[in-house]
Formats: sequence, structure tokens, C-alpha cells
Amino acid sequence: MKKALITGITGQDGSYLSELLLEKGYEVHGIVRRNAIEITNDRFSRLIDVKDRLILHGGDIQNENRLFELFDEIHPDECYHLAAQSFVKDSFDDEETILETNIRGTKNILFALRRKNPSCKFYFAGSSEMFGMVQETPQTEKTPFYPRSPYAISKVTGFDWTRLYREAYDLFTCSGILFNHESPRRGSEFVTRKITKAVANISRGLDNTLVLGNLDAKRDWGFSGDYVQAMWLMLQQDKPDDYVIATGKNYSIKEFVNRAFDYAGISFEIIDLHNLPRAEANTQIEQYKHKEGVFVIQHPDFYRPAEVNELLGDASKARTELGWSPNVSFDELVEMMIKNDLETVKRYK
Repeated sequence: MKKALITGITGQDGSYLSELLLEKGYEVHGIVRRNAIEITNDRFSRLIDVKDRLILHGGDIQNENRLFELFDEIHPDECYHLAAQSFVKDSFDDEETILETNIRGTKNILFALRRKNPSCKFYFAGSSEMFGMVQETPQTEKTPFYPRSPYAISKVTGFDWTRLYREAYDLFTCSGILFNHESPRRGSEFVTRKITKAVANISRGLDNTLVLGNLDAKRDWGFSGDYVQAMWLMLQQDKPDDYVIATGKNYSIKEFVNRAFDYAGISFEIIDLHNLPRAEANTQIEQYKHKEGVFVIQHPDFYRPAEVNELLGDASKARTELGWSPNVSFDELVEMMIKNDLETVKRYK
């Protein structure tokens, strides 16, 4: 039986990947911060259906000695490094966490793997945010990176660490440059889930406003359940390499909003307040909360200091070499997410 070790196992991708690996007969191990294990079961809500079949270990990727112990104890065949501070906007406010978790944490795992279990195949979760101010469209494995946030910089650094360990130490290390991938398990701080949860609340009369940032930003959105298949396929190859994982189609945030409201049968008005001072924008939002109608409001707080306006991936290499392609379309993804949140609101109102 193959053994797999997953960092970030409690997240969206970690949960789908756990299910996939269990279906394939793996013994699945995960690293979880000790306080997360002790404090609440909410931390494991995405794993509720499989938690009893997982082997969870207390630890922190910032603790190099603990990682040495875990690689000694588990001796995994495959390691999927998904753990990261991954909310782009927050990365501008907390650069130290980005440094310690995303950069130092990745280096620690690679170092422990090299010292304790060099035969283990390693996957690093890269991001389309690494392309940032894109140098060409669509983006491929050969497109230069131009990161536009501390988060994106940390992912470029992790990508470079992963490539270095492959080339310098002849380890099986590879990176997936994954474009935006969503699901009903997406955290509510991310824009897609923020939209679908808000639409669900509006549909039940619990609110009448949705506050967002740049509605014109375009992203290549896919389904997380499809993308973890690509992660697994990368580690089944004879030679390690890096792959763009994307649908090849992009849509604006405004289009996502339109699809979500259309599914719920709700009309709305867009109100642009993003050029106003924050206090004035907040005052106007309070006024709209007391008006008739539904309002999608653009607010200055939700614009990034350095915007990434358009991302579009070309996954031709993954299709050719891995035999991978996405199964869930954009419309199906939005429907899946809004349907889940509509059902949740009905249960708990």
C-alpha cells in the first residue's frame, strides 16, 4: 500500500485529494497544527466523510525538527505540499507570515525530504498568481513570472526551491501551476464563495448587499476536484516536471456574479464606490442596506494595492503528457456552489 503525506490536508484541495487517494487505496497521512486538533472539530469539516480513515499528525511546517520526525515515522511514497497562507489580499498586511509559512515552510519540507526520505515524490502547489502582470496570454510553463503580491512572490520562491531540489539533488520534485480552482468547500473569504454565500443569504431575505472589489478582473476558474487529479497524475510520471493546470477559458468576476444571481432568480444593481474615501463608502453602504432592491457594491477596501487583471492558462502540456483535462465547466461550477449555499441557508434559517 502506498503512503501519501499531505500538508494543508484540512483545506479545500486537501480534502478532495484525501478522498481521491483513499479511493486509490493509499494510506493517507496529514500534518495539522496541534492547536487545530485540540480546539475544534470545525477545522475538519471538509474531511467529515473520511476523517476516520486518515492518519493525522500534530506538527507545523515551520518546525524543521518535527518534519524530520514525521518523514522518519511515516516514510511516505508521495508528499503533497498544499499548506500555505493563501489569501492574496491578507498577504499585503502580513508579510512575516508569508515569509515563515509559505517560503520557510516549503524549504523545511524539501530539506527534511532530502535528508530523511529522498525516494519520496514531492508535489508543490504553485499558483497562477505567479504570472501576475502577465507577459503573454495565455500563460504556459514558459511564460515569465511577474508576481504582484507577497503571496505570489512566496509561490515563485517555492517553485524555485522545488526546481532547485530536482536539479541539484536529483529528487522527484514537481510543481503544479494551478489556476483558480473553486468548489462548495472554498473558504468564505475567497471571492467566489463570498459571492455564492451572499446570494444565498439575499435569496432568503437576510441581506440585500454584496460588497466586492474589482468586478472586471478575469480569472480562469476550474473545479478543485478536477485539479487534484492533476496533482496525483504528476507524481505518477517517470520523470518530474512542472505543469500549468487550467481550463483555457476565463471570465470576469462580474460574469460570476451574474451567473450566481441568475441561478437564484434575483435582479440586482451595481453601485461603484471604489473611488470614494473608505469612511464615505461605508456610510453609503449602510444607506443601501435600508433601501429597496439588491445591490452589488464595489468598495475600495477590496481592491488590491497591485491588481492582477487577467489570468488565462494553457494546459496543453498537461493534456498531452498527463492525459488530464477538466470535467466541470464554469457554468456547472457556479451552479454547484450556489446550489450548495442555497441549501445550507434553507437548513439553518
